[in-house]
Amino acid sequence: MTKPDGPAGTGGRPAADPAGLLRDRLAADPSRPLVTFYDDASGERVELSAKTFDNWVAKTANLLVDGLAAEPGGRAVLVLPPHWQSAVWLMACWAAGLVAEPVDPDAVRPGSRTVPAGPLGASAPYILAASEEVLGEVAGDRDAEEVVGLSLHALGGPLREVPAGVVDYAVEVRAYGDRFAADPSVTPDAPALTVTKVTSSAAELVAAARRRAEKWELDAHDRVLVDMSYATLDGVLAGLLAPLASGASVIIQRNFDKASLDRRVTLEHVTAVAGLPGWNDASGSVRRLA
Repeated sequence: MTKPDGPAGTGGRPAADPAGLLRDRLAADPSRPLVTFYDDASGERVELSAKTFDNWVAKTANLLVDGLAAEPGGRAVLVLPPHWQSAVWLMACWAAGLVAEPVDPDAVRPGSRTVPAGPLGASAPYILAASEEVLGEVAGDRDAEEVVGLSLHALGGPLREVPAGVVDYAVEVRAYGDRFAADPSVTPDAPALTVTKVTSSAAELVAAARRRAEKWELDAHDRVLVDMSYATLDGVLAGLLAPLASGASVIIQRNFDKASLDRRVTLEHVTAVAGLPGWNDASGSVRRLA
């Protein structure tokens, strides 16, 4: 079996939290691609090295802490589709010690409550980050202390319209530094992710990522193509944490066009896929993870 060959943690110790996994990747190979993103509806392709991804994470974590007054143990609800900025927000929440609760935008319906009550309680305030396509449905959420709108524009453009009280992420994040100093009170045992009403600590996420990476035989040579929502633990593991823990890189796709798949697998040197039901590689060189 090919074992994951990601680096050991700082000082030779294994990373204990997702932020530590990212630090390890930076130390090992900062310039190699970590996240590649495709939107088949717009034709967009974005590629981020570990260093560039880390800069975005730091800027977003600084926005959370310095701009939105987020504190360790707070909650962030992320109504975001599969996207490289969604991965950034997950990692920024963990760097800042927040509990991230991803919600599939397709679950938001007009006239319904924006976000289901999680284990932290219906009355618990949270920061709400939402993509522009659902912003009109969630901007009035009374439980949200702050609402952040993401245009997800290919060129980093602002929101077309900014509802009253909404922070425009693309505009505001630029002002924040690309280095983030984590609060030393945040420990790996602190809650980090709530999906399907189950909360995992940062340490549990890292342990799960390592188990998946070993089960899937991922290593630094792998390129994993993922078409899964971050609103499930499987999506978070396949679409971010298992590749990060193993040294692999991940390709996230949105608005999937099946006609482009075979060509993408070839161009991106894909070695594994997750979340693509019904597709099989005729050559047998691409393995299915989930």
